[in-house]
Amino acid sequence: MRLFLKYIQEYCRDFALFLIFSVVFSVVFSFYNFSIEAILYSFAICLAIGFLFVSAGFSRFRKRYHILKDIYINLPLMTDELPPPDNLTQKEMQEIIKRLAEINQQNIETMRNIRQDNSDYFTVWVHQIKTPIAAMEMILQNEDSEISRELSAELFCIEQYAEMALQYIRLDSNSNDFVIKRYSIDNIIRQAVRRYASLFIRRRIKINCQPLSDEMVLTDEKWLVFVVEQLLSNAVKYTSKGCVTIRFENNILSISDTGIGIYPDDLPRIFEKGYTGMSGRTNKKSTGLGLYLCKKVCDKLEHKIYVESEVGKGTSVFIDLSTKDIDIE
Repeated sequence: MRLFLKYIQEYCRDFALFLIFSVVFSVVFSFYNFSIEAILYSFAICLAIGFLFVSAGFSRFRKRYHILKDIYINLPLMTDELPPPDNLTQKEMQEIIKRLAEINQQNIETMRNIRQDNSDYFTVWVHQIKTPIAAMEMILQNEDSEISRELSAELFCIEQYAEMALQYIRLDSNSNDFVIKRYSIDNIIRQAVRRYASLFIRRRIKINCQPLSDEMVLTDEKWLVFVVEQLLSNAVKYTSKGCVTIRFENNILSISDTGIGIYPDDLPRIFEKGYTGMSGRTNKKSTGLGLYLCKKVCDKLEHKIYVESEVGKGTSVFIDLSTKDIDIE
C-alpha cells in the first residue's frame, strides 16, 4: 500500500490531467443534450481505461523499484543491472550513474595501487632493517658488559617495533596467511615467553606460568603468538615490580600483571587505533597500536578479547579461545 501511494504521488500530475480531461469531455457532451446515461457510460469507460493504464504503470513501477532496491542492497553498483528507462530523464540519470560508477571504480583502482605500493615499500623496508639489527646482535653477543646488555635490550625493542609494523601491513592487506587448525596452547605460550625472557630477567619481573598441560586450541599459531607477545610486551613495559601471571582455564587464556593499571575512563577505548590513554601519556612509552592489533587479530580469528584493570594494582587481559565455527585449512 505504501509503495502504491508513492506511485500515486510520483504521477499525481498525470492522474490529475486525466481526470480533468474526463470532466471536460463530460461537460461538453452535456451541452449538446446527450443523455446522462451516455455521459456516465463514456466517463466510466475512461475510468476503466485509466485503471488499466494505472495498473500496468504501477506494475512497471514496482518492478523497477525492487530492482533498484536490490542493487542498493548489493552495492557496489552493477550498472548493467539497471532497469530500462521509461523516459528521457531516466535515461540521462542512468548515464550519469554509469559515469559516476566508472569514476568511482577508477578511484578505487588508484587507491588500491597506491596502498599496494606503500605496502610493498614498507614490507621491503622492514625486511631490510632486519639485516643491520641481526648484525648488531651478533656484535653485541661478543661483549658482555652493562652497556652491551643495555644496547641489546634497546635493540630488541627496535626489532619488536619493526615486527609490529610488518604485522600491521599484513593485517591490512586483502589477503593474509591465516592457517586455522588445532595447536598446543602450551607451545604457543612458551614461544612468546622464550622471546621475552631476557627482558623479564633484566627488569627483574617474575613470570608465573600456571601448568598448561597439552591442551589444544583452534586458532592460527603464528598470529596468536604475536598477540601473546604484544600482551607480554605491555606487561613488561608497565610493570616496575611484581610478576606476570599466565593462566589457561576453561578455554580462556589470561595474562595478568601487577603494573600501573588502566584508568576506568580509558578502558572502553584501549582497543582504538592510536589511543594511548592516561597511563600511556604519563609513561610516554605507548604507541597506541599494540592492543589495537591484538583486537584486530582476535576479531579475524573469532577470539573474544577483553580487559580488566585497576589503577595501581595491575591489568588482566583475557582471550576466549572457545571453539568457534572457523574454517579449518
